[in-house]
Amino acid sequence: MTLDTIFDCASLTKVIATTSAMMKLFETGKVRMSDRVTEYLPEFQGGHSDITVANLMTHFSGLRPDLELEPPWSGYDTGIALALKDPPAGPPGKKFVYSDINFLLVGEIVHRVGGQMLQDYAKRVLFEPLGMHDTTFLPPAFLLPRIAPTERLKTGEILRGVVHDPTARYMGGVAGDAGLYSTGDDLARFCQMLLNRGEYQGQRLFSPLTVDKFTSPESPGGQPVLRGFGWDIDSPFSGNRGELFPIGTSYGHTGYTGTSLWIDPASQTYVVLLTNSVHPVVKKPITTVRKSVATVIAAAVGYETTGLQPAVWSGLDALEDQGFRPLLNKRVGLITNHTGVDRQGRRNVDQMLAAGVKIAGLYSPEHGIAGKEDHPNIGNSKDAGSGLPVISLFSGNNRPAPHQFQGLDVVVFDIADVGARFYTYMTTMAYAMEECAKDKVPFMLLDRPNPLTGLHVEGPVLDPSLRSFVGYFPMPVRHGMTAGELARMFNGENHIGANLTVIENTGWRRSQWFDATGLPWINPSPNLRSLNAATLYPALALAEYSPNLSVGRGTDRPFEHIGAEFIDGMLLADLLNSQAIPGVRAYPEAFQPEPGAKLGGKKLGGVAFVVTNRDVFDAGRLGVALLVALQKLYPGRIALHANQNLIGSPSLIHGLERGQTTQELLAAEQTAVDQFARVRQNYLIYH
Repeated sequence: MTLDTIFDCASLTKVIATTSAMMKLFETGKVRMSDRVTEYLPEFQGGHSDITVANLMTHFSGLRPDLELEPPWSGYDTGIALALKDPPAGPPGKKFVYSDINFLLVGEIVHRVGGQMLQDYAKRVLFEPLGMHDTTFLPPAFLLPRIAPTERLKTGEILRGVVHDPTARYMGGVAGDAGLYSTGDDLARFCQMLLNRGEYQGQRLFSPLTVDKFTSPESPGGQPVLRGFGWDIDSPFSGNRGELFPIGTSYGHTGYTGTSLWIDPASQTYVVLLTNSVHPVVKKPITTVRKSVATVIAAAVGYETTGLQPAVWSGLDALEDQGFRPLLNKRVGLITNHTGVDRQGRRNVDQMLAAGVKIAGLYSPEHGIAGKEDHPNIGNSKDAGSGLPVISLFSGNNRPAPHQFQGLDVVVFDIADVGARFYTYMTTMAYAMEECAKDKVPFMLLDRPNPLTGLHVEGPVLDPSLRSFVGYFPMPVRHGMTAGELARMFNGENHIGANLTVIENTGWRRSQWFDATGLPWINPSPNLRSLNAATLYPALALAEYSPNLSVGRGTDRPFEHIGAEFIDGMLLADLLNSQAIPGVRAYPEAFQPEPGAKLGGKKLGGVAFVVTNRDVFDAGRLGVALLVALQKLYPGRIALHANQNLIGSPSLIHGLERGQTTQELLAAEQTAVDQFARVRQNYLIYH
């Protein structure tokens, strides 16, 4: 690949060519979004349909996702004829269904009203004025060496310069849904024009109000999915927004072949990502890659535009800055895993050894030293980087063996937590403190920021009778404390008696989310793959032990959606959204975990969750609301008692069985939450 490689844009065609053409027709008064489609395509649905142009542009038309491709057919006119008579699957304005048929019809409206085929009209009003010289449908033969090849067909032929999308290919390569080719440079021009609200290099292509109109939410009232005219704002397809670009004011689109755009007027930023994820065969969507790229860029742009530079150091960074002096000439036991890295991403093990620290014992928690194991009873191993033997603390009864730390001068703990009561790393920390106290070995904790901030304290609270490896201390699901603060609290409240030293974070404020620290994000465990997943984890994991419910393990987005064979995603999403839980929305979504995962290979109905405002989001409330909704819609199907160690509250389980509401259950938990908050206050380090 080179800087001028030309990519099959796939569904980016919908916004770059088709939507832009409609913008021009709209602002010249030739098309109105509120008109019925039959005003422009009289034969549509036999001339009798209430579907409007706006319904097509927002994907609320009720039409099916795509045309039938069997038996094979060919020709632009044939494709349009099929689209004009394809029967709707539902009424307009009621349900979001992403549909290529919508944009086949929009492209034909451009053809008839604009007086030219889509490719010619878009070239005249957009591509040529913007200098997008490599953007075209039906690329000529001389461009083929620069075009990235796409899918290998069953015949063995590799598509190159022939559109990947089957419908557009059947239609001869030009359609309103796909068929456009472009480069990164051309798309940068296009995005900058939109950021400039219709102007580029002194030439105005659209009025500012037209740009605002098409890129603002236009979904029917009451719908949780936000779509503009052509543009995606917040829907199940907007993973390429990442976790930092604002919801509601930024916009973008994706293409099946691995292309995507996201545009944020607030920070004057656009992200263009061009890949061929279907080369040479179709693979999983690259949703996680898109999300990661956008998040990294948004974080960097945020620092640049505000003039702020992250100045948070972890306890490891602080100790490293001292040259590890407190550990020199001592026999050190180190409890750590792959999250134990400094600001530059360098491992604590390697940095300590390089500084002359003698590591006499290396120990790992659940998921092993590399954080990749995802099964019970992990055995001892060897650290690939240093060659040191690794003793697993996640085997047997998950405790250090008696007197395991005898002979050491100090035990150092350096592992990133996620801020949830049932995450086992903090229980491993507490068990190690207990053993160090017995053996009279000092315990040093290298603190790290709570990735979910240090402000939120959200129930339900663990009943002392349910203490276990997934619940060491009677605290809420989301405790809002760092590992160092938890260690102080465990030591004091449980009278452990450990000789505890906490090497504190520097520069961290309790209000800071992890992405504001400037520290490198490392997935703390195999199934927590983003800060968004970690934010939702305290809520969704409450029901994880139900044998017939999936929290997304075996998919590319664990702990961002839930599903089961018996769940109707539309019903569950509607019930959850009707509760108006602050900072989060639910979308119907079906998924199928990979074979070998829980419910692997089964088609599950469910819902996906999008955090719309993380500062007001209450994970405890969402978790309880989800349990209430599942119990109401599917009484007895969720194994509540199997989840008692996660839920933590027998009284809450009894309330669920009696049909109590979310508000009633949370109100009953509030006294315990308030009591914990008072205890917690005594051990906070950062204010």
